[in-house]
Amino acid sequence: MTTGNIKFLFDGPEDSDVTVVLAHGAGVPMDAPFMTTFAEGIGERGIRVARFEFPYMQRQRAEGKRFPPSPTPVLVERYLAVVGALGGGAGLVIGGKSLGGRIATLIANQVGAKGVVCLGYPFHPPEKPENVRIEYLKNVSAPTLILQGAEDPFGAPDEVAGYGLPDNVKITWLDGGDHHLAMAEDSEISDEQNWAEGAGAIAEFVAGLSSSAEPDEGDESPPD
Repeated sequence: MTTGNIKFLFDGPEDSDVTVVLAHGAGVPMDAPFMTTFAEGIGERGIRVARFEFPYMQRQRAEGKRFPPSPTPVLVERYLAVVGALGGGAGLVIGGKSLGGRIATLIANQVGAKGVVCLGYPFHPPEKPENVRIEYLKNVSAPTLILQGAEDPFGAPDEVAGYGLPDNVKITWLDGGDHHLAMAEDSEISDEQNWAEGAGAIAEFVAGLSSSAEPDEGDESPPD
């Protein structure tokens, strides 16, 4: 499906109450195996998923050669256009892989997103733990789920534990996973199994958002 100059890939039921928006990472297109496994896994659990690409990745696809990510303002502009094309943030859980998830945290408050999901958050560049990128993550008001590989050089458990992230930011650690949530070659668990577990965690997170928004019958005032 194409809206304006934005091409979407959809998974899951069209009548879902919530749509999970997944942006790709710096070097991974929206139809890469990682993205597809997550989108299909979430969609199979009854939640609509929308994937899209940033301008530099669209150009890469059209011209058949690699380009560096667009400047942050361009990435933000595209993500805002995506949210607008999908009807606004109230019914959306926005996020993505690495770069895509970080851009989602930049706009989450602005668009009033229902939630945020990050697949491998780039807390800092590899081997540069002093260059922490958590300013917006610390201020995001929506419930946020981060799936992080325990072996991720962009943010390991002992490092992240000291960041003082707010209570609405939850981190699920996938044992043995790297920044792509991929496993070591000698692991008994395949990459696809790890990704499927991550998709299940996202679906559970989204279901929790929906149930928490419903009024508790016990709290309703009695009729006059």
